[in-house]
Amino acid sequence: MAAAAAALAAAEPPPAMPQAAGTGGPAARRDFYWLRSFLAGGIAGCCAKTTVAPLDRVKVLLQAHNHHYKHLGVFSALRAVPQKEGYLGLYKGNGAMMIRIFPYGAIQFMAFEHYKTLITTKLGVSGHVHRLMAGSMAGMTAVICTYPLDMVRVRLAFQVKGEHTYTGIIHAFKTIYAKEGGFLGFYRGLMPTILGMAPYAGVSFFTFGTLKSVGLSHAPALLGRPSSDNPNVLVLKTHINLLCGGVAGAIAQTISYPFDVTRRRMQLGTVLPEFEKCLCHHLTILFQYHAGDYEVCLWTPWNSKRIISWFIS
Repeated sequence: MAAAAAALAAAEPPPAMPQAAGTGGPAARRDFYWLRSFLAGGIAGCCAKTTVAPLDRVKVLLQAHNHHYKHLGVFSALRAVPQKEGYLGLYKGNGAMMIRIFPYGAIQFMAFEHYKTLITTKLGVSGHVHRLMAGSMAGMTAVICTYPLDMVRVRLAFQVKGEHTYTGIIHAFKTIYAKEGGFLGFYRGLMPTILGMAPYAGVSFFTFGTLKSVGLSHAPALLGRPSSDNPNVLVLKTHINLLCGGVAGAIAQTISYPFDVTRRRMQLGTVLPEFEKCLCHHLTILFQYHAGDYEVCLWTPWNSKRIISWFIS
């Protein structure tokens, strides 16, 4: 969530200060801001993803029903993984995630600025709507560009000690390329990813922007502080920034979660026993529907079949 907060906070840079003697001027300050935002977002993302890596690995194992852990819950799986694979087993696949963080953040940040300007100037759309549209498009752009690394990360995270198909990141790339259709093999599950990323990125940017605007409008003294770049501009305090990013990420993840389960099953592809039922988006959803997969919607007490039926009706 810290990564989301940093990225979302960086989405709207404060205006540059007037040029002063001995400085590089507004352009230089803006360039420095972009570099600072990129580095801060990347480092924050690495720290955040490493912190939640054990939960992320357990999520992958449970979403795809790894036969060693499918009968367990979240907390029992967190205890079982170290017992079977050692504590480092909780961090399988985290290396590929660390490699993915910086290009993903950079592409998303730059794409958001580009799309926001394009939507405002070409379509004449402004306010919350242009943040929603630009956030969705930026998220999809970043996902498409870095998707092969996400594919490799999931394959490594799903492996269990003693049953390794891949020995590392490079070996996974080579094996997938050789055995699963070349370059296109790295994009298995892209469709549900795009379908889920649109609401995820859009809602996260929209929610964060709304919380920020409302907070600074109604309680500027309590929630805001002067920007280091321009004392006349208020920005959210660090802990409020983190809280808003966390709330935005939680809401967005809840909305897009069914797509995340479908994506994971398709990414794992041939390593699953029922791989022939998870070769495309439509088949995967039908398989989950007929199997009565209640784990597809852990976030809701509703029957998962009812939820999935919305997407196939």
